[in-house]
Amino acid sequence: MQRPLTGIRVIGIDQYIAGPYCTMLLADAGAEVIKIERPGVGDPRRAMPPFAERDGKRRAGGFMAYNRNKKSLALDLRNEEGKTVLKKLAAKSDVLVDNLRPGSLERQGLGYEDLKGINPRLVYAVISGFGRLPERRGPYADRPAFDIVAEAMSGIMHMVGFEDKPPSWTIYGLADIYSGLVAAYGIMQALFMRERSGEGQFVDSAMYDNMLSLNESMIALHSVDGQSPRRGRPRNAYPRSAYQTKDGYIALNVPDERIWERLASTIGHPELVQDERTRNAAARIANREYLDPLIEGWLNDLTRDEAVERLNAAGVPAGSVYRVEDIFACPQVAARNLLMPVNDPEVGEYRFARTPPMLSSSPDLPANPAPRLGEHTREVLEDVLGYGQEKVKALAAAGVIQVTS
Repeated sequence: MQRPLTGIRVIGIDQYIAGPYCTMLLADAGAEVIKIERPGVGDPRRAMPPFAERDGKRRAGGFMAYNRNKKSLALDLRNEEGKTVLKKLAAKSDVLVDNLRPGSLERQGLGYEDLKGINPRLVYAVISGFGRLPERRGPYADRPAFDIVAEAMSGIMHMVGFEDKPPSWTIYGLADIYSGLVAAYGIMQALFMRERSGEGQFVDSAMYDNMLSLNESMIALHSVDGQSPRRGRPRNAYPRSAYQTKDGYIALNVPDERIWERLASTIGHPELVQDERTRNAAARIANREYLDPLIEGWLNDLTRDEAVERLNAAGVPAGSVYRVEDIFACPQVAARNLLMPVNDPEVGEYRFARTPPMLSSSPDLPANPAPRLGEHTREVLEDVLGYGQEKVKALAAAGVIQVTS
């Protein structure tokens, strides 16, 4: 049984997280992903800790996590012969993904306009900080950006943390991963449109745009009600927080009065439903100092599992605040196979997060390990581009490519 993107060839000129996550999504969906890396160096994440080690061999965990199911073509794009190889590969490919510094490929004559003339069906996707679509270029288009910059400028950092503390970032790489996901979504749309028009197009995934869209509730609240939401101060729903139990925390959210009635009854205080201090969201927010101790008092004698079970049974959505050890032990995670084992021939088997979604008519994800630098150089040049063995040897001797023995 084929995967959804079986038969689609993708060139990944990508590094760090955003681009590799995008191409990993495509690879997991069945696409043939050829990752272009600089000979002798490769993706910078190959050299970034933490490392998996065995018998004197070591592999970077971050690289392993984001580059499964791909092929590595070690190719020097600064060399004219290297550019020729890429152009020939683009002529035989469906998608190209780029998340290098803005304008890098254009300056080398490998931008969308350059490659579109070679392959009009090519879908060319760029992930950047502030967008690269020519007709939508803003004043920040050429700025470099990392995930925390997009979190800050989108207003998300303004919402994270405590009222009396500085703004806080969320999780490492959130903007990168979400931007990779949006890019993959855009590529899927472009491939679908190509079935109708026969032509590829430029896909523009900007981290600033993506994180702003993720923060849509802040935008809507200000647009509709003039609110200026800020961290640590709920304005529209309460309780909505993490509460401590005997052995950790649970997360609890009460978005409406029906669920509030269920919660009040469950914690043994049904009278709170009519109490002026707690009868609606505005009152509960204003009287958090009165309400929180009542909830906390009920939780003091319960474990996380006991509290969650009782709340869920009463129709109150709640869940434990998991540590990573809890995730690895979670029966739901096991039932859904969310931690997929990937066996690397050099350092052994490790588990990584499965990419969503799950499709009923597709087989489970392939689990090929992240490639060694240049592992598939010879295969791609000989089998895809038709280069002879002597030509490959000459390119390797000139440093244009790197091949593994």
